[in-house]
Formats: sequence, structure tokens, C-alpha cells
Amino acid sequence: MQRQGSGGNAAVVVRVTGFVFLVAHLLLVSWVGLLPRDVAWVTAPNTVPLAGLRADLALGPAEAARLIAEGLLLLAPLGVLLPMCEGRLDVSRWGSLTRTVAAGALVSLALELLQTAVPGQVVDVDSVFLNTLGVALAHLLVVPAARARLRRRAARQGRGQGRGRGFGRGQVVAGSDPAQGRTPRIPRVPIAR
Repeated sequence: MQRQGSGGNAAVVVRVTGFVFLVAHLLLVSWVGLLPRDVAWVTAPNTVPLAGLRADLALGPAEAARLIAEGLLLLAPLGVLLPMCEGRLDVSRWGSLTRTVAAGALVSLALELLQTAVPGQVVDVDSVFLNTLGVALAHLLVVPAARARLRRRAARQGRGQGRGRGFGRGQVVAGSDPAQGRTPRIPRVPIAR
């Protein structure tokens, strides 16, 4: 990618944009998920895996599809925004997926645990499952294709400038400064007895 404006680079722009959208999304999810509800009665917490999904499916196909889609889509943007905050192009697909899904599961679990203190909100273990699945699906559908497209664009621009730099594992978005050299090594000193 090209350098942006006065001395900044695209990696910083991508990271900052991702972070801003991530914070905005988490604030919105917190507000929606932790809003007290005025209800005459509250159902019992669901701590049996897949029991809530079976109950949703018993409501009919249209209502079940709506409830399952809500669960999948609530935290799905984290599947794209978390890797965007990282700003790296050439990383392990499985490592990126694992980190993103783990972070999504932790956010979902935290949201469910915080709901125990909110009137009218009930803990549902299936919500954690659906939210985490939504994060994983969003990551798998968007991130690998977006990274491949950005790598192709960066390679094309590198050839156009005559600099043909390749990408090493873990390098940030193209346009970043080259490495500063080797990391200095400190010789080991034996411990006195």
C-alpha cells in the first residue's frame, strides 16, 4: 500500500481504523447486551449446551432463523476487526483464526457473565457458542481473501517502484519501514555459586 499523507503509513491507518471501529462495536454490543429489560418474569438460565438452540428450533423456522442469526451476527464483526487491529499481512492463517476466535469467545463469555447482574437478562451458554461461531465464520469469509488482495496489491506496487521487496512472516502491511538490522545478542553470564 502507499504511504498516507505526511510520513504516516498504511499499516498505522489500518490499525487505527480497526481499533476505532472495534471500540465502537464493543460499546454498541455492551449497550445492547447489558440494557436492563422490564419483564414480568425471567426464564431460567440455560447452562445445558445446545438446549437453547433446540428450544429456538421448536419455535418454527422463521423465528429460529431470526434468533440464530442474531446470535451469529452479534459479535461477528470482531472476526474482521481484531485482525485489522493487528495490521499484518503475512501471518499464519490458523494462528490468526485461533487468536481471533479465542478473543471472540472471551468477549462473549464476559458479556454473558456481566448479564448476570442486569435485571431481565439471563445467561445462555448457547449465546457464547453462537457468538464465537459468528466470529469464526466472519474471519474465515473475509480475512484470508482481504489479506491476499492486499498482498497482491503491495507486490504490484513494489514491482512498479523497482523495489521488489518480499514479505517475511509477521511483517506489517506494505509501506512500513525496512528492518533496522539484527537484534543484538547479549552473551550468557554464568551464575555464581
